[in-house]
Amino acid sequence: MAVNDFFAGNSDIATAPARRCFVITPHATDELAILPKAIRAPSDGVITLRAIDSEDDVAHPVLAGECIDVRAQYVREAGTTVIGTIIGYA
Repeated sequence: MAVNDFFAGNSDIATAPARRCFVITPHATDELAILPKAIRAPSDGVITLRAIDSEDDVAHPVLAGECIDVRAQYVREAGTTVIGTIIGYA
């Protein structure tokens, strides 16, 4: 049975609910393959990231389960201390 998507006729904007969820693996140099609307922390710690229009990385302290509303271009391996799977929402 096909899913009935009541929002199919609406445009996908940054503040709309995510239509895709994916695993983010921190990396030293690689950009994320999908630009997220938000990322979710698996545990307390730090996620080091760079937003799409930023020139610098930021070490963002997070609590377990916290969502960061950010269009992250990079999630860096160095400086990221959370343990578990980081989830991206796009």
